[in-house]
Formats: sequence, C-alpha cells, structure tokens
Amino acid sequence: MDANQDADRWGALADGTRRAIVACLADGPRAVGQLAAGLPVSRSAVSQHLKILKDAGLVEDVAAGTRRIYRLNPVALAALRDQLDTYWQRALAGYAQAAEAPNTHTREA
Repeated sequence: MDANQDADRWGALADGTRRAIVACLADGPRAVGQLAAGLPVSRSAVSQHLKILKDAGLVEDVAAGTRRIYRLNPVALAALRDQLDTYWQRALAGYAQAAEAPNTHTREA
C-alpha cells in the first residue's frame, strides 16, 4: 500500500466538483462535454478536475476519435473502499470494547 497514493486519492475527492464527476462516472464512461453538461462549471474546469482525478489514479481515459472518454478506475476505488472498511471495523471494535468495559465513571451512593 502506497500511503502517498492513498493521500492523493483522498485529497482528490476532497473537492465537491470532483466528487460530482466521480458520481457521474459511476453511471458509466463519459466525455468531458457530457460531464460538463451536468455540472455548474465550464468544460475547461471539468478537464482540470479530471486531470487531478487521473493523476490520483481514480479515473482512466481512452481515445475515441477526437474525444477522450473517462471512466472510473475500479482498482483505485476498491483500495479506498478497503481503507474505509478497515476504519469502520476498527471503529466498531472500539465502540464494542467501550460498551463492554466496566463503567468507572458512575457515582457510588
């Protein structure tokens, strides 16, 4: 696991427009123009966001004539999901441990 790559991926998703692009791409591959049509930003801005997502490894593109078609990288998304699952399991284990621990903060009458 590359911690820098993971940080880049999480950082790329910190922006709301990039999360919206990822959500659109979850429905299927799209060209820049198709993505821009559904977002309140310019086509140029969408291209810049896609570059950040691509540099982070979250999206891939292929040439289709004069256009580039973008799609999600399932391997990168699976890596992020695995991290979230790990955090979730650790949090649940911590809650269970706290619930089972004797309450040392109760007052004696």
